[in-house]
Amino acid sequence: MKKELKKQIKEDEFLSGVEVAWKWFQANERLARYGLIAVGVAVVLGGGLNYLQGKRRHDATAAFDAAMRIYETPVAGETQGAPPAGVVPFKEAREKYTKAVAAFDGVERSYPSQDVGRRARYFGALCRIELGEFEPARQALQALAGGAAGFETSMAKLGLADLERRAGAVDKAVGTYRALAEDASLAVPRDYVLMSLAGTLEDARRTQEAVASYTSLYERFPESVYAGEAQRRAAYLRAASQG
Repeated sequence: MKKELKKQIKEDEFLSGVEVAWKWFQANERLARYGLIAVGVAVVLGGGLNYLQGKRRHDATAAFDAAMRIYETPVAGETQGAPPAGVVPFKEAREKYTKAVAAFDGVERSYPSQDVGRRARYFGALCRIELGEFEPARQALQALAGGAAGFETSMAKLGLADLERRAGAVDKAVGTYRALAEDASLAVPRDYVLMSLAGTLEDARRTQEAVASYTSLYERFPESVYAGEAQRRAAYLRAASQG
């Protein structure tokens, strides 16, 4: 009997709640309808916005990938063996990098607020370095290097050192490499930075400094893929300087 009474009370409570809601709807029919319409519009707009954002990200990635395919296409005579199926090598490097920089610039212009836009700016700068356009490359890399910490920012800092090395400003390049090699927050492997530093010093015939950098690499990063080569270069330079 008690169970039936409790069940009846619950049913009455449910019916009372429905009745109250229905009466409110009748009294406020227009307001309720507008509310339902507003909710429906919000859902449609939200779904549409998500779709457009997703499509834009997809389009940005596709455009960047197309630019990268140009960048990664070999130049005739620079690789051994036949190129991969469907890949037609460029006749000369200038043709390749001119076409690639135009593609990367297009991605940056179209998607400046996305990560892919920043990445395109970085690779566009690398293309300009290859074309000998050092000043616009420097400006692009400096803009990226001044951004929030992240992979593109670290790569831009490293790119600036590489640029100075290519431009013949060895002291600037060495200073930047050394600072980056001690930057624990760097998103680029520091063993690679040390290898670049040592190679720059060796090319500049600053043998003792090169040996010190190679030694620092294999002692600090014994598991590095560059450790073996660094040890061999250090041993070679020591022997050459003594002989």
